[in-house]
Amino acid sequence: MKKYLLACLATLLLSCSVNDDDSLSSYQTLLPIESVDIPDTFELGEIYTITLFYIKPTNCHSFSDIYYSKDQNERTVSIISTVYTNTNCYEINATTEASFNFKATDPGVYKFMFWNGKDENNEDIYLNYDIPVIE
Repeated sequence: MKKYLLACLATLLLSCSVNDDDSLSSYQTLLPIESVDIPDTFELGEIYTITLFYIKPTNCHSFSDIYYSKDQNERTVSIISTVYTNTNCYEINATTEASFNFKATDPGVYKFMFWNGKDENNEDIYLNYDIPVIE
């Protein structure tokens, strides 16, 4: 009897199917940075919080990460958003913020380029800030 019960239970468990329709499908996209709270100057070796303000267009957009690329004293920054595609999305256009810490490790001027979207020619546009480092 135990063998029969185990065989039935095993058959039941193995015959269950996973329904993939319930899983969330998504993709990632960049969201334009609308404005930035950044100091006018940096002190060498000090840590600063830089706050980014962006528009979350729908309730299906979720903050994922901050894209941050550096090349010598030049920094390119954007917001990475995950967009969930199989949910009931609606427009919210909510101003949202994210921040990161920055430490000035070199003298000179840091150039920050915050991605602000694309222009009518599909070219990237940036909010540009040149921040001098004082020693």
